[in-house]
Amino acid sequence: MSEHPTPASDASLSVWERAEPSARPTPSLLNRDMIVRAAVAVADREDLEAVSVRRIAAELNSGPMRLYRYLSSKEELLDLMIDAAYGEMVAAGAIDGDWRAVLETVAERLRLACRTHRWLVDLIGGRPHLGPNALTFLERAYAALRKEPRFGDINLATEAMGILNAYLVGAIRCERGRIAGDLSDADWRDRWWPYLERQIKTDRFPELAAIVEHAADITPAAQFRNGLEAVLDGIEARIGRA
Repeated sequence: MSEHPTPASDASLSVWERAEPSARPTPSLLNRDMIVRAAVAVADREDLEAVSVRRIAAELNSGPMRLYRYLSSKEELLDLMIDAAYGEMVAAGAIDGDWRAVLETVAERLRLACRTHRWLVDLIGGRPHLGPNALTFLERAYAALRKEPRFGDINLATEAMGILNAYLVGAIRCERGRIAGDLSDADWRDRWWPYLERQIKTDRFPELAAIVEHAADITPAAQFRNGLEAVLDGIEARIGRA
């Protein structure tokens, strides 16, 4: 995915540690913040595939090589976009309350960020993100979580956060898949119900027939909340055994 990285004397430093280039007479002002805001806007309007150094340069009425004075690759641009989303999570305020409230806050802020920026969930879930906003958010979350005596064991705290993160990434991706299509839930049911009804009438799927007839139809938000409560109950049982 790398796009023509430009060598620099401070290339061993992360994009957050490298100073911005010194100002030069140019047709228009440019800085990293402007680049990131333009990239986020493109991804929000279209999708992540639309983001490239060349495309963002065009959005800013600039040439691609000028952007390479501020970042060395598309990967760095994506890192900056992720950290901008974490910045919104940090700006939402303090993280406090008991341990369940702390993890609920982490969950709801990440879900909101991923609903605001639907591309974000495709970039999280692997290795930790180490931008300054991501580090600030994690520091605050762990500091609040570790006020609970049962999380005095740092390994329990990291395990709880890891379990929560695994649930969040999967649940948010499922929710996005449900709302991302062109069909509403009602339209989807109208399209597929005749087929499903014919299959159920074959008596080959009695369990599925019972689900269709009796299971509650819950909203994506309620499904997310129910899953989160189950995860937190599991964490509570786990720390109770520690």
